[in-house]
Amino acid sequence: MADDSAGNRGRRGDILLPLLTVASDTVAIETAFLVSYFLRFRTPLFRAFGFLDETAPPFQGYLLTSFVVLLVLMLLFQTRRMYRTRRNVVLTDELLTIAKVVSLGMLLFMSAAFFYRQFSYSRLVVVLLWGCSTLFLSLDRIFITALERRLYRKGRHLKRAIILGSTGTAANVFSRLHRHPSFGFEVIGYFSDAPASDNVLEQIQWLGPLDQSPAFIRSQGIDLAFIALPANRQEMLFDIIGQCEGVNIDFMMVPGIAEILASQVRLQELEGIPFLKLKGVPFTMWGSIVKRIVDIVVSGLTIALLSPFWILIAILIKLDSRGPVFFGQLRVGLDGRQFMMYKFRSMKSGSEQFDGQAGLGVKEDPRRTRLGVILRKLSLDELPQLVNVFKGEMSLVGPRPERSSYVELFGEKVPKYLDRHRVKTGVTGWAQVNGLRGNTSIEERVKYDLYYIENWSLTFDIKILLMTIQAALKTKGVH
Repeated sequence: MADDSAGNRGRRGDILLPLLTVASDTVAIETAFLVSYFLRFRTPLFRAFGFLDETAPPFQGYLLTSFVVLLVLMLLFQTRRMYRTRRNVVLTDELLTIAKVVSLGMLLFMSAAFFYRQFSYSRLVVVLLWGCSTLFLSLDRIFITALERRLYRKGRHLKRAIILGSTGTAANVFSRLHRHPSFGFEVIGYFSDAPASDNVLEQIQWLGPLDQSPAFIRSQGIDLAFIALPANRQEMLFDIIGQCEGVNIDFMMVPGIAEILASQVRLQELEGIPFLKLKGVPFTMWGSIVKRIVDIVVSGLTIALLSPFWILIAILIKLDSRGPVFFGQLRVGLDGRQFMMYKFRSMKSGSEQFDGQAGLGVKEDPRRTRLGVILRKLSLDELPQLVNVFKGEMSLVGPRPERSSYVELFGEKVPKYLDRHRVKTGVTGWAQVNGLRGNTSIEERVKYDLYYIENWSLTFDIKILLMTIQAALKTKGVH
């Protein structure tokens, strides 16, 4: 008889938390309608902006409409799978999705209102409704996410998980889940041919050889199995899954390089002949144009708005140590071309002569000035790179640029490293917002950079920029 009490508790959480999310979304949307109506028709707020007073239509009309909009938005949220538990999405992803869904919902609302002539809707109320809905739904989702993760950290509604395999990938899976109990999984042990000698996996129980895992899954009511088996054990995997037919369990496989490459394959037909596109140009023409426009507008506005702050930093640098305000260094960018990248000087003048002895991404470099320690901690030394962005030498988002000597070295030793130069380098990137900066694995950075290149979108850029701002506000050590 399976011991499924823990599994049942986890499944109860999978029902209660989505219901709570639906309820809070309902309150947020209805509150947005109420606030929008009263701001427009029951307060003098907009008279100061030159808006004419309108005769307030019956609130009942807006109330009835709110139920229709509520249903539409919830259906749109459901299509985005936003009522699942253990979604573990980045907060910026959640907020961007909310903004997109609400915008689409308002477009549908305005389109329907155009044809429905029996009731006149205020355009200003629609604009207010868009802003209020986005704001209230965002606050509501922040609260729900915090509540869900707090419950998981307290050991409530956890799903019981096992790991199949004892490779380095298996150790990495456990390490990440163990560091983040808020994900909602409790890893109780692993199955492999023999106990692992890895220090990470020694923290959990070896449950036995792989062929014993189906019986354990059935008897213990396991909810989830993370698969981290080498390629030569795939037949064993199929056998395990086959023996678990009829059991409510999720199998999640960590993909290897072959699977990642396969995910990038696209089918394209030319004159009736099918071709598999294994590699293509990262950006379309319109994508490149849009990205460049965003770079110019955002960098130009940021430089203009922060110019007084730049002047203050420049004065402090001159007072702190001798030498120039800015530091320029040749870096490799798009198509392998070199350009001069600028930073606020954070080291003693002439320190670049000792880069070879210092190495790459030194955590506590003694060459830094007192002010330089603060500038680097807050990433303020990177601000002048906005000039590089405005000039078109860099982009706001992309792989970080490196010196030519390191490019030559890594190009020979790290597979696909040079593919990073198919796009403009960036002030920030997907690897950096995932903690891969300074003295971290070059191979891991390349994987993240290539993922960004192959999956670029304007939304992806916005997400990375928001994550960068979020990381900067936390003011954790950046080396």
